[in-house]
Amino acid sequence: MNEPIVPCCETQPSTCQCQAPTERQPVLPTSTDDGVCCGPPAGPASSPYDKPGYALWPFVQGFKETAVGPVPRVKTHLERSDTLGSFKVRLGINRNNYKIAPGLYCIGDPDAKAPVVVTANYKLTFDILRKSMAGLDAWLVVVDTRGINVWCAAGKGTFSTQEVVQRVQQIDLQRVVQHNRLILPQLAATGVSAQQVKKKCGFEVIWGPIRAFDIKAFLDAGFVASSRMRQVTFGLQERLVLIPVELSNIPKYVLWILLGLFLLSGIGSDIFSFEAAWNRGFMLLAALVSGILAGAVVVPALLPWIPGVAFAVKGVLAGLVGWAFVTVFYWGQATYIESMALLLCTAALSSFMAMNFTGSTPFTSPSGVEKEMRKAIPLQALAGLAALVTWVGAAFAG
Repeated sequence: MNEPIVPCCETQPSTCQCQAPTERQPVLPTSTDDGVCCGPPAGPASSPYDKPGYALWPFVQGFKETAVGPVPRVKTHLERSDTLGSFKVRLGINRNNYKIAPGLYCIGDPDAKAPVVVTANYKLTFDILRKSMAGLDAWLVVVDTRGINVWCAAGKGTFSTQEVVQRVQQIDLQRVVQHNRLILPQLAATGVSAQQVKKKCGFEVIWGPIRAFDIKAFLDAGFVASSRMRQVTFGLQERLVLIPVELSNIPKYVLWILLGLFLLSGIGSDIFSFEAAWNRGFMLLAALVSGILAGAVVVPALLPWIPGVAFAVKGVLAGLVGWAFVTVFYWGQATYIESMALLLCTAALSSFMAMNFTGSTPFTSPSGVEKEMRKAIPLQALAGLAALVTWVGAAFAG
């Protein structure tokens, strides 16, 4: 039998020479020098803040020691991973899970007199805020809004009085700062009672500006907001950036929608015609695409200039324009009845897509949105059903 192999590092540590490992020569590290036997140099030591089951975010660049323990210090510049994450969220990818851990963070080197800014744990909001606070020394209290932005979280009740009070008490903020002021975003006012926060945790609420990029000017002005900082805007760029999210859910149903369209288009007096399914199917598909683009793209882009107050009505008007394009494209190919079916289809879908946009705008209230939906959805569903019945019936009428 062969004798057991004994690594050289065990028998002759002083003369051990590193060799390429083979099957019969297991390599063990030596403890007599700073390197490792037959391997690369050791990596950096683990951070003293590492904990089992926790991971440090790339935006954390160190820690600040405080009376309540180490507080993560965050970067004020966005890295490639942050930009990529924002881009994916704008497209609706992983949007419901784009959040960070709530708690206390800091920017720069704040002391006990530094301002305390409160925000949501939606990472897109967090990233915009920390980028806007470059050059400042401040504390950041991140509340658990379940990964929802400030405005929506306040409306849903997750950015609330209870959450702010609970978070302030949990991080023991009174031991970190010597003042009792919390700067909250103005858009959180619908969910937070400043009086109750003061009563329950002793901190006074100061309403900050609407937009994160105004925070530096707000602090420099001694917590005084200009009229511009209090004004909600919804310009073209702000509207266009929301379009990809509205379109992101459509691809999930594309295959089934296409299958249904072509099956319906093939039904006729011959029971089923593949030629009709192909030719008429593309006409119906054009109407659907036109309705989606009219409601989800044209209405947001031209919102102030489209007549009407209700978004459902604006969607119908945009849908009529979309239907006109389809009719011109298929001029002479569609019968009168088919044209009516395409009109109903385009208008109903455009109206629905436009109404779906109401929750993203400052033009409506939750009660107004609910009221409009109760009236519009039954009519949209009825128009959609009428479009399908008319489309199938047109094949028999011809």
